[in-house]
Amino acid sequence: MITDARVLTAQFVPRDVEHRHEEIDRLSTALDPLLDDQPGENASLFGPTGAGKTCVARYTLRQLREQLPGLDAQYVNCWRDGSPFAVRRRLLDAVGDTTDVHRQSTAIDALRERFRGALDGPFVAVLDEVDQLSSTDLLYDLNATPEVTLVLIANREAELFADLDDRLDSRLRGGVTVNFDRYGVDELGAILASRAERGLDPGAIDERGLRTIADRAGGDARVAIDALRAAARAAERRGGDRIADRDLADAVPTARSTIRERRLETLGEHQRAVYAAIREAGEIAPGPLYDAYSARVAEPRSRRMMRNYCAKLDQYGLIRAEGETRDRRYSVVEV
Repeated sequence: MITDARVLTAQFVPRDVEHRHEEIDRLSTALDPLLDDQPGENASLFGPTGAGKTCVARYTLRQLREQLPGLDAQYVNCWRDGSPFAVRRRLLDAVGDTTDVHRQSTAIDALRERFRGALDGPFVAVLDEVDQLSSTDLLYDLNATPEVTLVLIANREAELFADLDDRLDSRLRGGVTVNFDRYGVDELGAILASRAERGLDPGAIDERGLRTIADRAGGDARVAIDALRAAARAAERRGGDRIADRDLADAVPTARSTIRERRLETLGEHQRAVYAAIREAGEIAPGPLYDAYSARVAEPRSRRMMRNYCAKLDQYGLIRAEGETRDRRYSVVEV
């Protein structure tokens, strides 16, 4: 039944991104000056998880590189690579040799200078989950590098700009801002129909089945696409040639569980320590949480950074944050 499993993943970038043409146009406007050998405008993409931000960024960058084959660019997910060292190494990967780069022996300053020295033209740095950067110094450096155009992706605008000084705040806010809303049921249904056409046997799922998944996915394209794959696999396991109601019954819960496990597996050292401290406590306030987190790592990050970790874990449904400020309590969301 599944003819192309790649298509049934949220990471797959289709040749045409549906229901995000306005957002693509806005991001393209920021990057189009690069085609005329002019600096691009920095761009910031904001919206809830599963709203298509990463897909639009990757798609627009792919379109740009087709018109400008020599363009250097790099995509970095700061959820996985959130330390200054990790991000700088990933950026250097796009323009230079990093086989001799080791965390213990290579200084941040050396990586910065190697990256700048390797640039021989425009460079686009796409930083996804940018609010998870452990230090904003990287943004200062990249913004001050004339060849670099930044595309920053985050769930909420406030979390990105909260700790920037006025000068950098002004420069980033002065760029292009692209806001994403959750998908509607009809929009998700159309996206799923396109994925089914490319990734499944003809007639494997009908319009009613696609709409059932779209309706249950809550506007999250990642959940919807994973649920379509889960339903197809369920049908294959029972030997069916079509996705039936029984295959749809657990598709969305299965997708949410799979996404949850995937996110837990990609937690960095500090995110994992925060999550483990909350799980062990059952319920915990920010102050005691910081102490418990600090005891689990050799070099704890700031309280602000711990709050950023908690905000992201909450957005991804891994923990629950209840109450405000000093009355806030964190607990793990159990499946």
